Amino acid sequence: MLDRARRAGIVRIVVPGWDLASSEAAIALAEQHPDLLMAAVGVHPHHAADPDEAGWARLEALAAESSVVAIGEIGLDFFRMLAPAEAQREALARQLELARRVGKPVLVHDRDAHAAVTEALLGWGGPPGRALRGVLHCFSGDPAMAEAHVRAGYLVSVALPVAFRSSAGPRAAVAALDAAAILVETDAPWLGPGRDIRNEPTTCLRVAAEVARIRGTDPQTVADGARSALERLVVGHSTAAPARIGPARS
Repeated sequence: MLDRARRAGIVRIVVPGWDLASSEAAIALAEQHPDLLMAAVGVHPHHAADPDEAGWARLEALAAESSVVAIGEIGLDFFRMLAPAEAQREALARQLELARRVGKPVLVHDRDAHAAVTEALLGWGGPPGRALRGVLHCFSGDPAMAEAHVRAGYLVSVALPVAFRSSAGPRAAVAALDAAAILVETDAPWLGPGRDIRNEPTTCLRVAAEVARIRGTDPQTVADGARSALERLVVGHSTAAPARIGPARS
């Protein structure tokens, strides 16, 4: 899978954790493939009630690892509600403070929680010395929300659903934002291109092509903008050469 990503021209992939075990696995992968992968560590809102104090201490130790470039995937999910809302809010607040202490940006999950996420993020100062506070992952809001967060120091990241006309808010946001504020992602294994097609990094080529179509530009311009945004997000971690956009084969 990683060889296919390299052949397709993808030059950097951020691999997030969603609990302690997956955060440790993300670090292990990044250390095995330092030319391509970077890790993020965090507790997803679905698992917000799981860690005890020893678990939170372990997460802080993981966050300090050199291969870790961000704290995530963190945030709020008021759609599935697999953890109580108060536990989610507390976990998000703890991890925002952790990000401040270790000086790293955040990768934020927001599902049916726009107002609460906006309140938490715009009230947080972000990591000291960083150009950006973080990323709104799989953005599902509208242009006004996107622009408010971009002004505060966040990037907006979109996955394949941006190709669907039902995603009116994200599509309008992608059309309105500056190119340097947009990232592309897969959210693999979720949000893939079809039931019988594996979702993997090469899906980003399809996302870049759709963003280019919405913006009236070409996929290479989208790739260059995303690379620039990623460089600013993970200051101190080289993103190597620009991505070279070719036909998606996934």
